[in-house]
Amino acid sequence: MINRVVLIGRLTRDPELRYTANGVAVASFTLAVDRPFTNQQGERDTDFIRIVTWRKLAEVCANNLGKGRLVGLEGRIQVRSYETPEGEKRQAFEVVADNVRFLDWPKDRQETGTGDNFPFDGGGFEPVDDDLPF
Repeated sequence: MINRVVLIGRLTRDPELRYTANGVAVASFTLAVDRPFTNQQGERDTDFIRIVTWRKLAEVCANNLGKGRLVGLEGRIQVRSYETPEGEKRQAFEVVADNVRFLDWPKDRQETGTGDNFPFDGGGFEPVDDDLPF
């Protein structure tokens, strides 16, 4: 059986970092992913997908990503069941990411031209001119 998801999109808000009772880091954020086709009005619809990361990856994402950043990620779909305080049963759909790549530069790097704030060890990348097709 296969449960793999690959997404590219932009964060709708800054990641929220929490810790479990055992001290394990968990970060969550929402990714806006455009659909590859237009609707009847000629506009692209967007899906807003909840993303969860764990441990070191959670800390890297929380410390280096923010609203509007472009990321690519791989993970698995997870569906959780829970009950509201009113006793209603609900389900939550989310993607548990195990690989996150930063696909753009932080705004302060673009403005200042320095790379001091870009995390190369957290899944980011630095393009090399030889790798570009143009």
